[in-house]
Amino acid sequence: MAAAFTAPFSPSPPFASFNRERTTRISFLPCSSAKFALSPLFFEKYGRNKLPIVSCNAMSKNGDNVEISQEEEAPRKFVWRDDKKPRVCILGGGFGGLYTALRLESLEWPDDKKPQVLLIDQSERFVFKPMLYELLSGEVDSWEIAPRFSDLLANTGVQFFQDRVKLLHPSDNLRMGAPTRSSYGGTVHLESGITIEYDWLVLALGADSKRDVVPGAAEFAIPFSTLEDAWKVNEKLKILERKTFGTNTPVCVAVVGCGYSGVELAATIAERLQNRGIVKAINVGNEIIPDAPPGNRQAAQKVLSSRKVQLLQGYFVSCIRQGEDNRSSGKQTDMRDIGNTPGAYDPDKLLLELQPTEKGQQSQLLEADLVLWTVGSRSLLPQLEPCEPYELPLNGRGQVETEETLRVKGHPRIFAVGDSSATKDSKGKLLPPTAQVAFQQADFAGWNLWAAINDRPLLPFRYQNLGEMMVLGRNDAALSPTFIEGLTFEGPIGHAARKLAYLYRLPTDEHRLKVGISWLTKSAVESVALLQDAVTKVLQGS
Repeated sequence: MAAAFTAPFSPSPPFASFNRERTTRISFLPCSSAKFALSPLFFEKYGRNKLPIVSCNAMSKNGDNVEISQEEEAPRKFVWRDDKKPRVCILGGGFGGLYTALRLESLEWPDDKKPQVLLIDQSERFVFKPMLYELLSGEVDSWEIAPRFSDLLANTGVQFFQDRVKLLHPSDNLRMGAPTRSSYGGTVHLESGITIEYDWLVLALGADSKRDVVPGAAEFAIPFSTLEDAWKVNEKLKILERKTFGTNTPVCVAVVGCGYSGVELAATIAERLQNRGIVKAINVGNEIIPDAPPGNRQAAQKVLSSRKVQLLQGYFVSCIRQGEDNRSSGKQTDMRDIGNTPGAYDPDKLLLELQPTEKGQQSQLLEADLVLWTVGSRSLLPQLEPCEPYELPLNGRGQVETEETLRVKGHPRIFAVGDSSATKDSKGKLLPPTAQVAFQQADFAGWNLWAAINDRPLLPFRYQNLGEMMVLGRNDAALSPTFIEGLTFEGPIGHAARKLAYLYRLPTDEHRLKVGISWLTKSAVESVALLQDAVTKVLQGS
């Protein structure tokens, strides 16, 4: 059963350090991440290319001295707190990575086998991606759905380090012998130059948007999968809203893709812009969210229609380019223009060339102020530098092949979850890259790591589809649970149910409590405002 796993409170562990030949004592102010501000004198003494780096325990809030050591030539090496206890390194702090770390923290361990857990992510924040849409509607604040790892892990034994993974060097291949110790699993190389030896590794690097398949998409289209993406889209919408304020020119937003993400984006932005904008959704198929339960699809179609979202179905985007005047440039087009004067284009706008998927339809040219890209994703694993002969078994999508226990094939000390894992269901079909799948995989990965470390049998992962949810506006959503076939909660009821479900899924008890209080406060304020408006209308009518 999928659940949000929380970690019990425990004293903050001591700082870790990096092994160097010469050591220096430096006193730091209280910190909450692995990044420090050092004085110019420090750089003059050690040199910028020889900067000693320390792993600041994200849980420590005091001003204790931190030991830093420096070595001239050898690579910087992370030193674990206890060389005798298992060392678990988790790459990626999304749903799969963070929740695996918290699951490990929540389990009961023998004193000599409780692992040291290091979580590495390129961002300082965990992002609850299913609620990024609420940032555009103003329903949530960034801290509620994107808390800092340092805050989430403040009362756990999990260490956090912010960096990018450059290279994996596993040494647990079944055809190879371990080089130094019986429990040695391999080495992780980070872009900062730090190397980390591990006994057990969890791959949870996730995926990013795939826009390089369409000319101009990487340059002009904005994806919607990270906190930075949401901030960028929100800022772009604010600029367009200010630019068109008081004019008769509507803001035109083109959403590429009509899966869950595309439909949720289109519905949210259409509600925000109302009669000040036009939202056009481009879908390669003839049906939106084809894999969704019928109730969710019908609710989405009803909302999109009521908000006058234009669906361009049966088309794919072949090119995105800057607007221009084709007549003055001598260029000709036989495409049918949508929503603009044929032949004349605003240079500040973007042009999308649409090609039909079926014969008999005409190519079209779409003009937009903002293009949002929601189709295609790619695993981050293939982007790591190759390390022959230690390469991992990847499928055509760049996901690592795993056993049913989530252990990587041929590598007994590596587990993979989330978008990094090519896990299949009981029918042999690849599981979708959703938060629900990652939640459940994190539960099993944490347990199977416990079992492997304690020489117990591992459990096969079995995915249970608990239902599907989607947001359709500030007070609108659709939720189709699987325990009652054909049942769909939509509108305000679906919205409340979805929000409660995600509140329960937030990572820790402490954060869940803070967010719950914040949401209750906002609801109370909105209710009072609505009551005041109603009373005012009654008084004015009398």
